[in-house]
Amino acid sequence: MIRPATPDDSDDIARVFRISFQTAMPFLPVLHTPEEDRVFFRTRMFPTCEIWVADEDGVAGFIACRNGWIEHLYIHPAHQRRGLGGALLARAKKRFPELQLWAFQKNYNGIAFYKANGFSLVRQTDGAQNEEREPDALYVWSGP
Repeated sequence: MIRPATPDDSDDIARVFRISFQTAMPFLPVLHTPEEDRVFFRTRMFPTCEIWVADEDGVAGFIACRNGWIEHLYIHPAHQRRGLGGALLARAKKRFPELQLWAFQKNYNGIAFYKANGFSLVRQTDGAQNEEREPDALYVWSGP
C-alpha cells in the first residue's frame, strides 16, 4: 500500500534509507550516524518534502519529493524487485508534471530503473558539488 508518510514514520524511513543506501552504493563513504539520519528526516525532510511510503506491515520503501525534485527514493533490500519503487515513482509522476533527480554515476541499478521509467540524462558532473565527492548525473522526466 502506498500512503502519505507521517512524522511517526521518520525513524523507520531513516532505517530504510541507511540499509538501502549502504547496500546499493557500498562505494560511498559513510558520512553520518544513524542518529544523524533520524534527525535529518525528522527535521529537514518532513518539513520540506512530500513523502510517501510503501507500507507492507511497516515501511518497506519511500519517496521524498520537493518542487518536482526526487530527493530520495529507497526500497529496503528485502522488498526490492517487487514493484514498490515503480509504485512510489508513479505516485510522484501523478503529483508533478516534471521530475528531476541526481544519481551517482556508479549507481548502475538505480540509473537503469530511472531510464526504464522514462528519465533522460541531462548532464554529468565530477561530484565536486556533492557531499560524497562522487561523480553524479542529473536526470529528468517530463510527463505527457
